[in-house]
Amino acid sequence: MTLTASPDMTARGTAEPAVDLDGVVKRFGAVTAVDGIDLRIRPGEVVALLGPNGAGKTTTVDMLLGLAQPTEGTVKVYGRKPHDAVALGLVSAVMQTGGLLKDYTVEETVRLTAVLFGRDEKTAAEALERAGIADIGKRLVGKCSGGQQQRLRFAMALLPDPELLILDEPTTGMDVGGRHDFWQAIRRDAAGGRTVIFATHYLEEADSYADRVVFVRRGRIVADGTAAEVKALASGRTVRATLPGAVLTELQSIAGVDTAEVRGDSIYLHGKDTDGIARYLLNETTARDLEITSRNLEEAFLTLTADDASEEPK
Repeated sequence: MTLTASPDMTARGTAEPAVDLDGVVKRFGAVTAVDGIDLRIRPGEVVALLGPNGAGKTTTVDMLLGLAQPTEGTVKVYGRKPHDAVALGLVSAVMQTGGLLKDYTVEETVRLTAVLFGRDEKTAAEALERAGIADIGKRLVGKCSGGQQQRLRFAMALLPDPELLILDEPTTGMDVGGRHDFWQAIRRDAAGGRTVIFATHYLEEADSYADRVVFVRRGRIVADGTAAEVKALASGRTVRATLPGAVLTELQSIAGVDTAEVRGDSIYLHGKDTDGIARYLLNETTARDLEITSRNLEEAFLTLTADDASEEPK
């Protein structure tokens, strides 16, 4: 699905936050999907909104698009109610599925969308180029791969020239080269002042391309900062070494080790005192090829969004 509206004005260069969520709560009966989110995003930022399934990401996006109303708190997009922002053409959203007519060609689909939003053929052609699908313009949408269809949705979303672009798993189905090209296009747009919020299961994309990373767990924000700052919140480092025949229980008993893992002849020991762990391995075992590394974004994600067994689900 691609959600857009006719452009009416511009908000780039304004001091108004692109997105302002203040004490937002959303309940569905007895279920609390969003539980007191405060989030402000500046114009031109590229923000990754990440969390496990059921964390409240989709509900938050629905409220930004005016598709759902908060039970408590306020949601504003460029100082306006989300529904008004969409009506003014300030917002476009590219979702994972739906919204495409399989018997139209790629070019016909973009041109038809351009007409609906009062755009000319030149704008349609530019959108095809920016999305990287100008070379398949004559192909039927039904014959396009999943990745090509996502690029088509992206082209359609660009037509009204929105201030805020919301992307849900935008590179699903794309190959490595396609994903790289897509994110280069997004970064160019952001450099021109467009604000981008995206959700993805490819955490390396968030690490490489987002200005900010926001982790959501059980409807609450548990981390918000640059990728480096968020990784630092998941304290501790990892000692990797080669140790054939390692016994997991013995590794877990080493002083300072929080978690241990054995993968073939390699061991991975995580803890705060990695220097002490490394000294033990060198002096008390036959381990070799030691290296100490910081946690990556995936490890930080697993640590910061893991459920606490003592908590009751909502």
